[in-house]
Amino acid sequence: MSTKQKQIRVLLSRSHLDSHQRGIITVAAALRDAGMEVIYTKFYYPEEVVKTAIEEDVDVVGLSFLAWGQMEYTPRVIKGLRDAKLNDVMVLVGGIILDTQIPELQKMGVSKVFGAGSSTIEIAEYIKANVKPKKG
Repeated sequence: MSTKQKQIRVLLSRSHLDSHQRGIITVAAALRDAGMEVIYTKFYYPEEVVKTAIEEDVDVVGLSFLAWGQMEYTPRVIKGLRDAKLNDVMVLVGGIILDTQIPELQKMGVSKVFGAGSSTIEIAEYIKANVKPKKG
C-alpha cells in the first residue's frame, strides 16, 4: 500500500462566453511549474465545472471571470460541489472582480479571490499552504 502523496490537482475554468484566456493560461503554467497537475477547460454551464471536478478528482477549482458571471456562476458551482459531497474542494475566483464583490464571494464559500495582476507565485503558495493532496 502506497502512502505517497499525489500532486495537488487543480481545475481551472472560464465561461465559454468569456473570451479572455491570457491570465488563466499564465496561472495554469505557473501552477504546473510549482508541481501541481492542472486541468484547464471552458464551460457553458457551472454544472459542467462540477462534473469535471468529480471526474478529475480535483483538490481545487479555480474560476476566472473577465467581465461578468462571478456572482451568478460561482454560487452554482459551489452548490454543485457541496451537493456532490465535495466539501474539501477549495474554490478560488480570479480575474476582474469588484472589491465590493469579494466579501459576497467569500460568504458563498470562495476561499480566496485573486484579482487581475495577482502574483502567480502568491496563488501557488496559497494553494500549497491550504490544500492537502489526497493520498495516492
